[in-house]
Amino acid sequence: MAFFRQYVAPMLIVLMFLVALVAVTARAFIPSDLAAPAPIDDISYLLSTVSFLHL
Repeated sequence: MAFFRQYVAPMLIVLMFLVALVAVTARAFIPSDLAAPAPIDDISYLLSTVSFLHL
């Protein structure tokens, strides 16, 4: 268990951080039309889904 806490868990944390860093940095190289957030077209579907979850 000590091996996992000393070596494996910190390595997984560092790898997750590096993957997130690469993903965020990659947005700088995406063309401007792809860098924008996705549009939400059907707001009524979203509202019905949210109201369904609260029932």
